[in-house]
Amino acid sequence: MPITTDDRLAIHELLALHGHLSDAGDFARMDEIFIDDIAYDLTEFGAGTVHGRDALRDMALDTADRQPLAHHVTNIVVTPVDAGTVTTLSKGLAVNLDGTIASVTYADTLHRTPAGWRITHRKVIPRRKPLTP
Repeated sequence: MPITTDDRLAIHELLALHGHLSDAGDFARMDEIFIDDIAYDLTEFGAGTVHGRDALRDMALDTADRQPLAHHVTNIVVTPVDAGTVTTLSKGLAVNLDGTIASVTYADTLHRTPAGWRITHRKVIPRRKPLTP
């Protein structure tokens, strides 16, 4: 089922906003990105799945000294599932304190809510080695 151009723009802006809010530590506005009971899958980092915005905020604060200086989101691909659900794939680039850069893929599920599109599930997949055919 198709979604509108306005939907696509809203989804792109929502994904981009995540980096800005994270880097600013503006956790009070994360309700603009995630539903309250977000499932944030960090299994591939050894952290399991974090459930809920409050738990996600607490984890970010507990690991603040290990968080990147900057989060950048790019290469966003939106795939409609139905009129109220999409999946997205995007690339995340993190600039670390020591100047290194890390890359991840965000695999998200978003639902249309009365407040707009919100991420209901995110899986963060690290990119740890180059493609090996």
